[in-house]
Amino acid sequence: MLAAVLLAVSACAAGGPGAGHGDGTRAPRSGPGPGTAAMRGITLPSWYRTDYDSPAADRYLRDIRATGARWVTLTPTWYQRGRADTAMRPTEETASDASLTRIVGRAHTAGLKVMVKPHVDLPGDIDRAEIHPRDRAAWFTAYRRFITHYAGLAADTGVEQFAVGTELAGVSGDSAAWSGVVAAVRDRYPGPLTYAANYDEYQRIRFWRKLDLIGIDAYWPLTGGPTTDTARLRRAWTPIRERLAAYARRQGRPILFTEAGYVSQRGATAAPYSWEVSRHPGDAEQAAAYRALLGSFTGRRWWAGVCWWMWDDWPHSGETPARLAYTPHGKPAEDVLRESWNGG
Repeated sequence: MLAAVLLAVSACAAGGPGAGHGDGTRAPRSGPGPGTAAMRGITLPSWYRTDYDSPAADRYLRDIRATGARWVTLTPTWYQRGRADTAMRPTEETASDASLTRIVGRAHTAGLKVMVKPHVDLPGDIDRAEIHPRDRAAWFTAYRRFITHYAGLAADTGVEQFAVGTELAGVSGDSAAWSGVVAAVRDRYPGPLTYAANYDEYQRIRFWRKLDLIGIDAYWPLTGGPTTDTARLRRAWTPIRERLAAYARRQGRPILFTEAGYVSQRGATAAPYSWEVSRHPGDAEQAAAYRALLGSFTGRRWWAGVCWWMWDDWPHSGETPARLAYTPHGKPAEDVLRESWNGG
């Protein structure tokens, strides 16, 4: 169905890794997608400077690997003081460089490949999409410093894939500035690159062809209310999948779900992006949603896989009780992963 995507990727690859085109775009570098195994990943975020040095880290990595996952995504985060601020800074909530370096090594030892996906966040519960700096040039100068810092760390530690940004809809329309960001990252990091666009943002991105994969945080609402009907959820994915297939073909890039996930609460499929859908546990709904996504996309040649949001919170750091949170650990959704990724 999407042979055009494969031909486009193959034609680009014929020019050699990272080869350019006459229009200034780049050939996709090797990464999850056509011709390779789709990413089977789970995100392990950090909320504090020493999280990645936690005594739980090795156990979390082993448990992630046991699901059949082959990738883990790590999310060092800097913070802005406000929406209009022109700089971002590390805080006590930022994973230290030393801890990030160590957990990359531990992940590799556990048999996991690593994607580093740095985040910029705002205080409290303000959505990072609301970042609208008063001086965009100054903000992008600061952002290049931030992102190339982690690109260099990723290169030094052998990280297999890197994201140049995450859900920055308030500034992601500035294609020229992002082209500069991507070029600066490529000067530091040799591997495949993506950008993690929110599900309602990706079509506004104009720099996909500077990157190797289209990244989408796949939090599409699928229902109007609670359901455990996997067939119904798969039907809801059908028109979305068709649009994505056409988009991948037009861009000549595979699509990676840089995030996807569901809290284990009733109604999660109606608002997958929300931590607080209801106060009622919804393990069966979460599992049905996992099964529907994997059943809808696995085997599609243009689909580069998924990195689920998220594994366990660190001990004593979770604001949402684990029984209601995004983690599939110890729930039927974890069984879905094992069945799909391990064959049982």
